Amino acid sequence: MLGASDWVKLVAKGARRRLVRAAAIDFGAVRVGLAVADDLGLLAHPRPFLDGKNPAALLARLKELQATEQIEIFVVGLPRELGGREGAAARRVRAFAQKLERETAVRVELYDEWLSTREAAGRLRAQGLDSRQQRSRIDSAAAAILLQSWLDSRASKIRLADDEDEDG
Repeated sequence: MLGASDWVKLVAKGARRRLVRAAAIDFGAVRVGLAVADDLGLLAHPRPFLDGKNPAALLARLKELQATEQIEIFVVGLPRELGGREGAAARRVRAFAQKLERETAVRVELYDEWLSTREAAGRLRAQGLDSRQQRSRIDSAAAAILLQSWLDSRASKIRLADDEDEDG
């Protein structure tokens, strides 16, 4: 994770390498976790989960979110099996991501969601929530973990590129 001074430098250089307004999706057949980055593109904030049972309604809600929040990219968690291979869930996510990109005309990036739900469950448990209380929060907590990882990774790449520009 980046330190506070790293973020200040990134924001100061923002005119040159702008951070984007992003949202992350933890796609599920029943519940779809959602998180949105703050205006500076620094921190991920979970939002209430969306109903995943009606794909058309889900796409309409995400299209509405994109318009109201000026989302420039959707980061969609790509699940992998324990052996690292992509299974049926990954194929469903890839198909959903293609539909989302077509419907919103916004870039969609698949991002490895390795154990994000497990990490989210641990964090919620640490806050004193039992499994029943976690049910309504875990998907969006996983989306926030996914988005924060993506934001940190992107910021690190920008910082490295800026360092190379200064050196070269």
